[in-house]
Amino acid sequence: MDADVETSKQHLKTYAMKRGAAAFGIADAELVGTYAPEGHRPVDLLPNVASVISIGVTGPTQGTWRAPAKVMTSVGANVGRIYRVAVGLSFHIESHYGYRSIYCPPHVDPEFGARLPLQSLKLHAELAGIGARSLAGDILLHPDYGMLYYGSIFTEMPLPPDSPMADNPCPAPSCLKMYQDIGQTPCQKFCPVQCLSATLDDDGDVEESTFDMYRCAELCQQYENMPTMVEQAIGADERLEREEILYGAEAQSFFYKATAGVDTNAQCFECMRVCPIATQSPMSDPIRRGQLAKEEAED
Repeated sequence: MDADVETSKQHLKTYAMKRGAAAFGIADAELVGTYAPEGHRPVDLLPNVASVISIGVTGPTQGTWRAPAKVMTSVGANVGRIYRVAVGLSFHIESHYGYRSIYCPPHVDPEFGARLPLQSLKLHAELAGIGARSLAGDILLHPDYGMLYYGSIFTEMPLPPDSPMADNPCPAPSCLKMYQDIGQTPCQKFCPVQCLSATLDDDGDVEESTFDMYRCAELCQQYENMPTMVEQAIGADERLEREEILYGAEAQSFFYKATAGVDTNAQCFECMRVCPIATQSPMSDPIRRGQLAKEEAED
């Protein structure tokens, strides 16, 4: 790639950072397509796509990690910031450089049901070098920012790709020590449904890691709540039982979230609550990030 393309890449990164991104990386669209299944490759959404831009925004405040799980599902995510950065960047590429671009929808695939996404944003982030696979299922971790939320932009603009992280921050030294003592890492031990398992060697390298996605989803995701409630109400023998199903606290909570636009599916966060990378990485504290940014501006 020539110097102009490198300059353009840096310009796009600066733009994304100013709009709220913490991490920025680029993956080659063809490479992504070799890992993604048919129908879920970048080319399936943008036929002449050349580059996949992955951006990461920071996660919860330090106080959020202390909140109960029912609170974290409402305040832990920063989806709005992802939209702002990714949508703005796709328009910026088209207006400034003239290459067709699209913000990759983070939603589920309507042809395959609620638990299969249109695209794997985490695959994009991993290949773009802004996240590495962790022992906590499909969660990616960043050595500086801990847990990030990801968004992707597909563009026909050819850009120099980045490489996946050379070193995975997971498991942390304290997690390896705990594994050597009791045979489990913190995320494995405190998972409410025990959907995580792994074996590590003495150096901390992962020999095998397993994530029971469906067990995790049954706890966290609420896509099936509405038809389940309707089915239970139809089968109820007593009127009071039927009213409890349709108007009880659980039903009211679900319908509130659905109508108010609040997340009706999420992680339970218990694996991340005890993860030293997610909670103690150098830039995981937003107050610390702000102080560093101020110091850099003053310099």
